Order: sequence, then C-alpha cells, then structure tokens
Amino acid sequence: MVGGKYRLQKKVGSGSFGTVYLGNNQSTGEEVAIKVEAHTSEPQQLLYEARILKELQGGLGIPILHWSGVVSHWNVLVEEMLGPTLEDLFTQTGRKFTLKTVCQLAGQLVKRLEYIHEQSFVHRDIKPENFLVGLSKKASIVHMIDFGLSKKYRDGKTHQHIPYREGKSLTGTARYASTNSHLGLELSRRDDMESVGYMLVYFLKGGLPWQGTRGHTKQEKYTKILERKMAISPSVLCRGCPEVFNQYLNYCKGLRFEEKPDYTHLTNLFVELGIQQGFTFDRNFDWSEVASPVEASSRAGRSNASSINHRHSKSREDSKNRRKSEMLSKANMKELLRKATLSEHGSSSKSDASSATFVNKTGGPCLNAQTRKFLNTLSPQEKTQETKGSCCLC
Repeated sequence: MVGGKYRLQKKVGSGSFGTVYLGNNQSTGEEVAIKVEAHTSEPQQLLYEARILKELQGGLGIPILHWSGVVSHWNVLVEEMLGPTLEDLFTQTGRKFTLKTVCQLAGQLVKRLEYIHEQSFVHRDIKPENFLVGLSKKASIVHMIDFGLSKKYRDGKTHQHIPYREGKSLTGTARYASTNSHLGLELSRRDDMESVGYMLVYFLKGGLPWQGTRGHTKQEKYTKILERKMAISPSVLCRGCPEVFNQYLNYCKGLRFEEKPDYTHLTNLFVELGIQQGFTFDRNFDWSEVASPVEASSRAGRSNASSINHRHSKSREDSKNRRKSEMLSKANMKELLRKATLSEHGSSSKSDASSATFVNKTGGPCLNAQTRKFLNTLSPQEKTQETKGSCCLC
C-alpha cells in the first residue's frame, strides 16, 4: 500500500530504472499507474518528474498526479491510468495516418505544448511514445507524458529566459530531435515545436528519411542523422504532403532562441487545411473504429510502462555516452554549428498569423475566424458538443 490508499496489483513493466505496476485506489476502486524507482537508480528522475507534473496539474491532456513520495527505499509516483501511445495506434492502423487524423492531432499537440510552455517548461523529448490517448470519456484527448527530461526555460515569476548556450549533449530522441539538439545548443520552445513537425510528417508519410541510419557508435549514428536533417530542406522533407507541413517546419526553424511561437497561427494552418479538404473535426481518428474501449483499457498499463521504461533506459545510456559525445570531430561540429548560428542570428521570415479570434462558451480564447466557419458547418447537436468545454482541437 502506498500513499495510504493505493494498492499495487500486478507488475506491467520494468527496466533498469525500476517497475511500473497496475494499482487501484482502495477507496474508489479506480485503476491507477504506480511507478516505482529504487533510491540506488542513476539517474533518479521519478520525483523530479512528479514535481513538474504537480506544477502542470489542471491542464487539458496532462495526466492527473494522485500521489508521489518515498516509501522505504523506493521513490513512488501514482498517476492517472491512460490508454495506448500514438506509436501503438500508428502501428495498429498500418503505420500511416490519414490527413484528417494528422490535422486533428496537430491541433492537440500544439495545444499541449502551448500549455506547458505557458507554465515555463519545455518538454525536450517529443516523440509518439510520449503521447497517449485517454480512457473512457477521455479517449479522444491526447495526453502528454514523460517529463523526466523537461526543464524550465524561464523564471516562472519574472519570465527571465535562460541564456543561450552551446556544447551540450543531445537531449531527446534522435529521430525527432531538433537540429539544435544535435548541435549541442540549449533547447527552448522552438525545439519542441520543430520536433512536433517531424512527428506530423512521420505520421502522414509513414516514416522519416533518416530512419534506419546506422553507425559504428551511437555518436556516429547521431552525427549522420544530423547531417541528413541539415541536408534535407523542409520542402524536400514534406514532398507529397500539403504545403502547410512545409510552412509549419519553416516557421519553427525560423524562430529565434527566446522567441515565443505563434501557437494560434500554427494551429490554424491545419484547421484551414481541414476546412479546404472538407473534414469534420469530430475527434474521430483512424483508430476509433479499430480499437474498442475495452481493448484500449487492456493495453493501458503496458503503454504507461513501455513509455517510462524507454525513457529511463535511454537516459542511462545517454549518461554513459556523454564522453563519447564530447569526442565528436570538432571540425565537423564547428562547421555544422556555424551554419546553424547563421540562421540563429540572421533574419527570419514568417507568415503573419491571423489576428481574428473569438471566445468559446467557457469564456476562453479559441482559434480564429476559420474555426468559426468550421463550427457553422456542424449540426446544432455537434456544435453544442464541440463548444461545451473547449474548441475542437484543444
């Protein structure tokens, strides 16, 4: 028993960091995910993640933190049970999402990042495995998890931004990491947004051109991935996709280190695309007809476990390989860094976002006039449901 009322039932995952259990609240019978980490684990991240989760509580798509603390020689975190990851669902539906599903996901992913950025955090490990759908009534809501690598990019009170730094090791997952992360630059909001762009292309095209890159060492592999990312322009990467994907990535890559992304503009790119395509943003996804709520629930524990297991194992490997990172050819990195900093300190051009906004029924700001146009296409019953708590892409 932990936290006075949460009982461990069965192990659903384990790794070098510890174990994840399916548990339940003895008072209500509610199922929960219980993550356990030994005091001897290196690095210890569970209680750090719990502190971040506590600050993020109340946001849409943020897992509910039920309890965290120390029990005997173990760090323990008890959180809301969630369903499958987007990577699980991607595989389940044939490893390619339809444009409608990607447009709906884009809105939710941008909204999740906007929320955690407003709370002064950057996630720093954006990938499909770190986004899970909810269960039951939350099945259409994408949740963001795994804040063990997250970091404050500004002071929560003064909003003083952290300084620009170089010489850092790769943070995050190489497939989706921004070029700045590969180059060892301090990460900020722009890097989370760039990673989402890679995810969206991955979902629509079924893969990314640097997948399968190999090297004799991890560092050699990461260097080759960086070289491919820098050699492939957004327009080439997004070939075969609607133009908004290219626009999204170009916008994010053009952001300065301290610059705040225009989240409304980025969301509207996909809203407007959906309207042009005649889509109804009804929160029905490609997997909606494939997985029943019962199937999703049965996989929930495994999904929570696999995502946390992957992070801690990777984090341990990253710590061991930190010295190898420092041994990377200085000549190569200097040239790559020079190219990156030219854009960092140079001028960038972005499309102006529409300034037209409206307020939903909860009194919160929603998207723009294009969203109003979308709502007008719904039946009265659909319109009531869509505007009851949040906009269709929240």
